[in-house]
Amino acid sequence: MMRRRLFIRLGGLGLALLAGASALHAQVDVKAILDDPDAPMAGDPKGDVTIVAFLDYNCPFCKKASPELEKLARGDGHIRLIYKDWPILSQASVHGAKLALAARYQGKYGAAHAALMGLTGKGRTEDDMTAAVAAAGIDMARLQADLDAHDAEISALLQRNRAQAEALGLEGTPVFLIGPYKIAQALDRDGFAKVVARVRAGARR
Repeated sequence: MMRRRLFIRLGGLGLALLAGASALHAQVDVKAILDDPDAPMAGDPKGDVTIVAFLDYNCPFCKKASPELEKLARGDGHIRLIYKDWPILSQASVHGAKLALAARYQGKYGAAHAALMGLTGKGRTEDDMTAAVAAAGIDMARLQADLDAHDAEISALLQRNRAQAEALGLEGTPVFLIGPYKIAQALDRDGFAKVVARVRAGARR
């Protein structure tokens, strides 16, 4: 199926508008993207705007945008934020994603995510990522136990994220799905806020 995209300009931002269901690959299951019970979530679970973030912990642009997005979600109070760990840059990226997802079993995904995004630069090693998570106050013995016990579930989630990204035709990280818009670039808080405002304006029409 051909993907139809309409391009608009908003405050200097180039946004791709997914024109309804026909804009998506035939194999995309929108409900699976938005409602995967294993995908970590932040913000308001009943928020009026949902943002889906495809990220890699070795992506410098992800590290730039992720804190800005989280500031917006906290300040706004009505945004549902869904994380899609999509480790595509290195084996260390896979390791980092697994650490973060395993931390979720002790309610610490957010802490692990912030620690990993806080590592400066690209090309960080598995040891770097493990050290960052440990420094965030996460119980590493429990984390290892959860990695071992839930390896199949974590690997399956990463595979689902990868399949969804490929079905959407994503080419790299970061990518943010905000309502009908696909943003494949790092934005600051104001940039994200402008897109959210446009989504809300469209919903009121």
